[in-house]
Amino acid sequence: MNNLPRNGLRVLDLCSGAGGAAVGYYRAGFEVVGVDLAPQPNYPFTFHQGDAIGFVRAHGADFDLIHASWPCQHHTALTKGTNQGREYPDLIPAGRLAMLATGRPFVIENVQGSSVRRDLTLCGETFGLSVIRHRYFEIEGFPTLQMPHLRHRGRVAGMRHGQWYEGPYFAFYGEGGGKGTVRQWQQAMGIDWTDVRREIAEAVPPAYTQHIAEQFLASPTHRGEAARA
Repeated sequence: MNNLPRNGLRVLDLCSGAGGAAVGYYRAGFEVVGVDLAPQPNYPFTFHQGDAIGFVRAHGADFDLIHASWPCQHHTALTKGTNQGREYPDLIPAGRLAMLATGRPFVIENVQGSSVRRDLTLCGETFGLSVIRHRYFEIEGFPTLQMPHLRHRGRVAGMRHGQWYEGPYFAFYGEGGGKGTVRQWQQAMGIDWTDVRREIAEAVPPAYTQHIAEQFLASPTHRGEAARA
């Protein structure tokens, strides 16, 4: 993908994974720079492997907007139920403080049950996706339009407890039980640059962050800064 900033703005994508959030900002016109502790060979933009909190402390003020998807294992019901005895750090408080110190607008994304402020909740059904994937967003420095939570059209398809369920949505974990093909996962999430199941399963649908980016561009905060530039 061509990562030239078509609107002249740069977004820092912390705990980037393979780039689900990043592509949404890119589609809205931003140049994107990603940071993750793990290597991300399929990340489609400029990438730095390293500690996200350290990177935002050192470089966050150089960006127009900061996005962070701090690791969610501490908060997910799946992790709490299946990984008893394992400790996962909650990076949201320290990450939030590091982002606040930059003085830049920022977005924190995380799962249901997390400690992020629920300024915005998004669902795949809102964007016509074949995935539910509820996510909370804490928005600092600009207003966002809360999207209506549309009624789900049915169940998540797949085999559970020996019974097959039909439905318009896919489950994004594992490979058995009728979870869908890689191509179906890609189409459901709006992802076409990676075919690795784990990367798709951990991603944020780009439609979510494209919506947020467009809200930022339309906000008085951004328009006021652009006028002063």
